[in-house]
Amino acid sequence: MFDIPSIDQAHRDESNSGSSLEMAIPSVTRAPDVVVPIRSLGENHRDRIAVHLKVLDAHDRYYRFGFAANDAQIDRYVAGLNFERDEIFGIYNRHLKLIAMAHLAYSDDEQLNACAEFGVSVLAHTRGRGFGQRLFDRAMMHARNQGVHLMFLHVLSENKVMLAIARKAGATVERDGFESEAHLVLPAATLNTQVTEMVEEQMAQANYRIKVQAKLFHDLLKRMRMSWHAVVPHDPTP
Repeated sequence: MFDIPSIDQAHRDESNSGSSLEMAIPSVTRAPDVVVPIRSLGENHRDRIAVHLKVLDAHDRYYRFGFAANDAQIDRYVAGLNFERDEIFGIYNRHLKLIAMAHLAYSDDEQLNACAEFGVSVLAHTRGRGFGQRLFDRAMMHARNQGVHLMFLHVLSENKVMLAIARKAGATVERDGFESEAHLVLPAATLNTQVTEMVEEQMAQANYRIKVQAKLFHDLLKRMRMSWHAVVPHDPTP
């Protein structure tokens, strides 16, 4: 599942009056339930993305990629990320550990750039906080602002959480054995979605900078404490 599956048929079905696929999928927007700083990731985050994905166990890798990817396959996936074409979003904790990330991938075919595929991963110990939902909402808003009309999700049929998120957004889910595909028609961008994304990104960038400064200060204090404990006071008693 590293490559975007073919969506030529969906593209051919589209017309100015709306395709049968689009007619079957309602265009739904919803406000986020959880306020979480989500920032766009760039080249300088590539190593942390690799670390994040390698922390996933075999079961979680199976959910994320459709098979239990090994470390070498994850390295190839991360090395192939195109930060200029696609959008990668991440959530960092206060220790600057990437605890959740999403990949919004666009087709290589310029004629199909109005379609995008969504993939997400959340570390096990941070689940239950709505991170997957928030990443989906952010990716959906970004896709709308970029003129994307159709968003795809390819997931395993047993991945009930992701399928529930897709259905909650209004997507139509088609099951094909062990795999399911969700299609979500996105409404056009508005001034509100554009301003909201800009504000959220600026807030996330500011939050990240604060976390960086806090970590630097914490590390400095830790080194100072270690140095202080390493000093053995001289005992003048003979």
